[in-house]
Amino acid sequence: MTDWQIDHASEWTVRRRSDDGFTIPLQATRNGRRIGTAELRLTLVSAEHLHAALCYALDGQPPPLDAPDCRRPIRYSRGGRQ
Repeated sequence: MTDWQIDHASEWTVRRRSDDGFTIPLQATRNGRRIGTAELRLTLVSAEHLHAALCYALDGQPPPLDAPDCRRPIRYSRGGRQ
């Protein structure tokens, strides 16, 4: 049985394209061996849909310690928002 997997590339560099779209580097593995790389191309609209889908999927999940800042709770000063 062949085990194919597509995962994000080792660097999480999302690049903006000249047409306002985005690319995300991916890598393909087969039976644990790296086969090649490719780019997932997203339009602005599809990137927004992916963002929303991930927000819903992550809702209620505590962020891991190494999560990016956007997943951490916002803490305001005692004076309120600034």
